[in-house]
Amino acid sequence: MFTGLGRLLHRRRWIGLVVIVGGILVAGFWGLGVLAKFKNGGYDDPKSSSSLVTKLGSTYFGSTNPDILILYSSKSRTVDDPSYMRDVITTLARLPKDRVSSEVSYWTLDEKNAKSLASADRRSTIVSLMMAGKDDKTKADNYLWVKDRLAAPGLDTHLGGAFPLGTEFGEQVVADIVRAETITAIPLFLLLVVLFGAVGASVLPLFVALFSMLGGLAVLHAISFLTDVNSMALEVVTMMGVGLAIDYSLFIISRYREEYAKALDEHMIPPGKPWKQFPTRRERRAKRRAYKRVVAPLRQAALGRTMATAGRTIIVSGITVSAALSGLLVFPQLFLRTIGLAGIATVLVAVLGATLLLPTLLAVFGRGVEWMQMPWRRRRSPKAQEDRFWFRLGTSVMKHPLPYFAIVLVALAVMAGPFLNIRFGALDVRQLPEGSTTRTVVETVQKEFPSGSAEPIDVVVSGDLIPKDWRPSRAGDNIPQYLEEFRLRLAQLPGVNQAKFSGYSGDYGAVRISVYTKYAPMDDRSFDLVKRIRGMTVMKNGYPMHLDIGGTTAMQADQMASLMRSLPKMAAVVGASTFLLLFMFFGSILLPLKAIVMNVLSIGASFGAIVWGFQYGHLAGILHFTPTDSVEATSMILILAVVFGLSMDYEVFLLSRIREEWDHTHDNRAAVARGMQYTGGIISSAAVLFLLVIGAFGLAGITVVKLIGVGMFVAVVVDAALVRALLVPATMRFLGAANWWLPGFLAGLHAKVDLREVSDVAGAAPAAPPPLPDDQPFSFRVQWAESAETPVRGTSIFANVPADPPTLAPTPPESRPHASTPRTSAPRTPEPSPAPTPPAPAPRASEPSPAAGGDVRPVGGDASIPGDAPRTPLRKAPGPDEPWRPWADGPPEPRRPGTSGGRRQIVPSPTGSGWVWRTVPDDE
Repeated sequence: MFTGLGRLLHRRRWIGLVVIVGGILVAGFWGLGVLAKFKNGGYDDPKSSSSLVTKLGSTYFGSTNPDILILYSSKSRTVDDPSYMRDVITTLARLPKDRVSSEVSYWTLDEKNAKSLASADRRSTIVSLMMAGKDDKTKADNYLWVKDRLAAPGLDTHLGGAFPLGTEFGEQVVADIVRAETITAIPLFLLLVVLFGAVGASVLPLFVALFSMLGGLAVLHAISFLTDVNSMALEVVTMMGVGLAIDYSLFIISRYREEYAKALDEHMIPPGKPWKQFPTRRERRAKRRAYKRVVAPLRQAALGRTMATAGRTIIVSGITVSAALSGLLVFPQLFLRTIGLAGIATVLVAVLGATLLLPTLLAVFGRGVEWMQMPWRRRRSPKAQEDRFWFRLGTSVMKHPLPYFAIVLVALAVMAGPFLNIRFGALDVRQLPEGSTTRTVVETVQKEFPSGSAEPIDVVVSGDLIPKDWRPSRAGDNIPQYLEEFRLRLAQLPGVNQAKFSGYSGDYGAVRISVYTKYAPMDDRSFDLVKRIRGMTVMKNGYPMHLDIGGTTAMQADQMASLMRSLPKMAAVVGASTFLLLFMFFGSILLPLKAIVMNVLSIGASFGAIVWGFQYGHLAGILHFTPTDSVEATSMILILAVVFGLSMDYEVFLLSRIREEWDHTHDNRAAVARGMQYTGGIISSAAVLFLLVIGAFGLAGITVVKLIGVGMFVAVVVDAALVRALLVPATMRFLGAANWWLPGFLAGLHAKVDLREVSDVAGAAPAAPPPLPDDQPFSFRVQWAESAETPVRGTSIFANVPADPPTLAPTPPESRPHASTPRTSAPRTPEPSPAPTPPAPAPRASEPSPAAGGDVRPVGGDASIPGDAPRTPLRKAPGPDEPWRPWADGPPEPRRPGTSGGRRQIVPSPTGSGWVWRTVPDDE
């Protein structure tokens, strides 16, 4: 299926390019509409008691948190100055009632309550406004209309509250994304040039990244019609979409170049631009067109093979990452659920970009992929590749697995140590950068206004026994006795300063009592107090009343309880889905279990780094944020899902190549070493590219985004440098052949759900390269000139082809000679005219027949592509007693008399159909 998809994309490349690019541009521009739909919040459990208190407050009691909190301040005047009052009152009087439903200021309250609205030096005052409107969208539109009309003449004006906070948060998110993309664009491109060794190949991942960004916007806009979307989803989606798109592109392009090099080598076609050898422009143009026709089927076959290997792996990897993110859907918090949905859709968009857009671009670019090739870009022989760093590292781990295993485990344990002291907290204005107007308002109120830092614990008493026609008086002399007794009990609790009635609803039948304490909301004593209040009861006529506790402390307690209840469900969903997918892909029981354990180790190291850097504050000076002595809980859950998915992504890429080698060799040590040889460099390069993308988000203005970026950064570094490079090979060395063990009762099940293609299964015949076109192919076959001294690489020698050669019919594949088998051939003379193919004469006694391994090769015939790395195309024809040596291993030794020489001819095939190349010995 995947092979056919690659061939189809190559054949219909122009149609596919127009459809894909046109569709994503339309979807991307439509997705820009999501920027106006972002909302904040969604961190609480909507079914919790504290969430109910918040809803009752906004619906029945009146919210204690204003929509807009205005801070007016003066350097010379006080609130008692008539001009100060006149400037503020005049500004507020200009606001239409259909935009602002209510206002509270120092001059609208009695003397006792007005004191709380003036600063200690009486040079600042706060005004609270409630927006008019039936829904949040209407209120937000009203805020956008009035926000530029709130500045009072002669006074410094700062805006805070719910709507200014949401607007500033959204603007900061967009600014962070623009800054991150601007910072990383040029370094990312230069790094791609270094890794690919060609400018043409380096441009393609950027197109896929743009595809993912536009697709991510469209996904978020579509989700916004189903549910509210938190503004942080845009940053998370951008990080994952761009990072995965570039990673996937690296794997696809690298495998495509490898497969195309194999195809050229198998058909003995010189790479580069061989038509430039011809003296005239006319000849060069003709030979260039002929060369394109020759290599077109090879490019198509290479693309098909790439899709069958790397393409299939990317699809499985994307599904695995999506399965990890699906664990966020089990949580009741809207923030986690929306980011889970957006993350899953974004990963799938990145997969589509890598498996549809990128193959189409490869087909359209053709040899333009190698445009502006760098000097260090060259083909390597199998021996040279075996000597590379990753092969040597894999071999070293195979020889000494225990030291590597122990050292890495100790390092991971040390990194994860700070996680044992983690302390969870709530989001506050300190998440915003210093100098933020909203943060300025809140911090000024807390420092300069009396009781400015006091956040009450709201207790709501409800039930059918509360009189619906009762209204509490200002004097409080008509309060039912059982409610007054309960208020006094609350006021007598340790650490409570005051408990007073702050709201009543006859429609709902509820009363709210606000309890003011001596402690900060995140103080452990505040949590103990909330727990104690929840254990109290209110009785009337022998029946208990309902108690619901709200406020910042209660919301944090409810959030942690909700997360702890949902965490086992997440672990079950992610673990089961990941195990099932890896079982289907690799046909093993132990490998999926090992992969899950390895991912947990990476996550532990990442969490330890977060606690060390953010809770302890060691990274505050470098990343410029304000430490809060805690970390936000939902952010850690988000990192858990994202890091698990990213770690599994690299695991799939490594194990897929190891599995390919195992299917061909059934040698565990060799398979692991070769798997690291072919994927170690690619995985490390992909990790560096991904680190560059997410590292820029560590410079974001919002602290929680820095936290997510640093957590992902550390996880990728640990996973790529320690876990995948050292710990996984060492573990597989210990397990040996048990890596691929599958119980008999599961073997039949796996055969039905196996995700590998038939050609990848052990024992299946390797895919054969396609026959080359018959029109003018001879000048572009490998026609090497071999002298007795030094071979000339890339020299084109015109074959002795008849004036009207017959059509070259494909011949059955012949077995390739073994590396140690000497190759000689019987001399043959080409027919002077296209006569019927003569029967093959018997070979001389001193020389093997073509079928026995002579140097006779079908032109355009079927031959298998070996599973090893590309061979160098130039070969020295050895003598009868000489081993076969590639030219890359050094200059050939002089030939002895009587051995095969360098002239090649096209002769009738000894099998009776078609024509073949043969080497003419020197003495013939």
